[in-house]
Amino acid sequence: MLAYSYLCILKTDYMIVCIAEKPSVARDIARIIGATSSRDGYMEGNGFQVTWTFGHLCTLKEPHDYTPMWKAWSLSSLPMIPDRFGIKLIDQDHIKKQFAIIEQLMQQAERIVNCGDAGQEGELIQRWVMQKAGAKCPVSRLWISSMTDEAIREGFQNLKDQQDYQPLYMAGLSRAIGDWLLGMNCTRLYTLKYGQNHQVLSIGRVQTPTLALIVNRQKEIDNFKPEPYWVLATVYRDTTFTATKGKFTLKEEGEQAFALIEGKPFTVTKVEKKESKEQPPQLYDLTSLQVDCNRKFGFSAEMTLNLIQSLYEKKFTTYPRVDTQYLSDDIYPKCPQTMNGLYQTKFYGKAVYAELIKPIGGKALKKSKRVFDTSKVTDHHAIIPTGVIPQGLSDAEQKVFDLVARRFIGVFLPDCKFSTTTVLGEVSSGNSGDSGGTIEFKATGKEILDQGWRIVRAKAPDNPENSENPENPDNPENPEKATEEERTLPTFVKGETGEHTPTLTEKMTTPPPYYNEASLLRAMETAGKFVEDETLRAAMKENGIGRPSSRASIIETLFKRHYIRRERKRLVATPTGIELIDLIREDLLKSCELTGIWEKKLRDIEHQQYDALQFINELKQQVADIIHDVMTDPTNRRITVVADSDKPKKDKANKKAS
Repeated sequence: MLAYSYLCILKTDYMIVCIAEKPSVARDIARIIGATSSRDGYMEGNGFQVTWTFGHLCTLKEPHDYTPMWKAWSLSSLPMIPDRFGIKLIDQDHIKKQFAIIEQLMQQAERIVNCGDAGQEGELIQRWVMQKAGAKCPVSRLWISSMTDEAIREGFQNLKDQQDYQPLYMAGLSRAIGDWLLGMNCTRLYTLKYGQNHQVLSIGRVQTPTLALIVNRQKEIDNFKPEPYWVLATVYRDTTFTATKGKFTLKEEGEQAFALIEGKPFTVTKVEKKESKEQPPQLYDLTSLQVDCNRKFGFSAEMTLNLIQSLYEKKFTTYPRVDTQYLSDDIYPKCPQTMNGLYQTKFYGKAVYAELIKPIGGKALKKSKRVFDTSKVTDHHAIIPTGVIPQGLSDAEQKVFDLVARRFIGVFLPDCKFSTTTVLGEVSSGNSGDSGGTIEFKATGKEILDQGWRIVRAKAPDNPENSENPENPDNPENPEKATEEERTLPTFVKGETGEHTPTLTEKMTTPPPYYNEASLLRAMETAGKFVEDETLRAAMKENGIGRPSSRASIIETLFKRHYIRRERKRLVATPTGIELIDLIREDLLKSCELTGIWEKKLRDIEHQQYDALQFINELKQQVADIIHDVMTDPTNRRITVVADSDKPKKDKANKKAS
């Protein structure tokens, strides 16, 4: 461990090179550690040289970098499996210039401090740069969850040994190699076999099963045949009661039941009132934040990721690329300070959170296992505010910050208390010998007794010029719940009776909704299974497809490949996307469950519970099997080639941009 106090008294001839992932992050770090002199491509001072990358400077080599035989696309060259994978510098002038500076600094350094983003991708980015630069000196790791001055100082006081993060690097490296093996080989395979040498058919370890989710849902919708059913209800004392028998699939049955009760008195048989509590929602991880931003504001997953990343870099929220909704126990003592920062936060001159915080002001914040559980936190905790008072936010940044802030305040507020009233009634034909002569009805109502945490749900005071996008009409994963409104029932007394007005309403069964980005993110998180319960959903994350930080880019890739398009907020598969999934018979390529198993293995590599070499060897064999199956396909299947002139102009622009 390298203490910050020790670093500060070093002589200037002992240079420590710190490398960050972005120039803005490097400037913040340089200011804190005293490297205040600007140089070309780095900052210098107090024994430090602070430089930066621009995200990825290096990438895995392309097929032709290993052998000229792999430059031309040919079925006979498959599978392409290098004896040893290598990296190369990305061929862009500004990257080459910055790398030359980094290389020179690292060659002369006595120690390097890896200040990359504290996650799997950040680890991979910096390790590759150090490898390419031929760094030989010891390496320390700065590992922080926020970019506040205090967090940076604490991080330098507690620098870690680079070797502690070797499993994280191995997981990132295994992911990159796995994606190369599957993507490079299967994209060439399907393009040459089925693309008529004109249409590139991009295949990806995560993108293809994600596309399959959209295509399969679309087929369900296209093949859905609506069927009529009838619902018997009655209005008694201005309250609608619905028959507990359920739906009538035959109109005649519904009409018989209607005739049975028409003109007969309605009698209340049971009144039950039950008080319950509702816990506040858990803190945000990246996926749940992207889901809420899509539902409430129509933000794409990529836009939300960019916004929360910006808030992190501006020091207002903690590290965003996380898949846990818990805080470690050591965060609890810092929460009052964070709450105080929110108390002082003002938007448009108004302290927006002060009234929400007042009920818990001056008291010890409650500490719930639902919020604080160190065992549920690995590298980073849930997304929360840092306590730094936000200033200069864009409208979109403010919306995202507001969600994070309200969710944080909410977990410390009391449970919401409500009462649920259930009223049962019946209408009898009066003929005791008539089977089915009595029909039971039910009405329920919900009354909020104490809002508790729900006060944070109120919309924050907003700029009058801004208007929030309407809720997505195609959103509901559970449509009935989405449209359910709280209602308070009148006071009913058991045994009361009176006139009522029965109705028999014809309805039609409805298909499942199209995916939108919110519901697709949830499906990716749980390997295609809809799970509403927060606890169960968290347990299934281990087998989700993609990482939280990569899911947004996967969805954008599907747009760029013209496999899907947006229709309002719906995600609709294009004919090319549908045909591609129809072509693929290998479950390994399009099964969410199988891809989820791969993701689980990658997480296990990170936690030293699975061998990286075994993962790669298994994938090599799986790729070889896929190639054999496709090569021996005796059918003459082909995918429809879409001419450029037939593509929308926007698609053409996207193609040029990519």
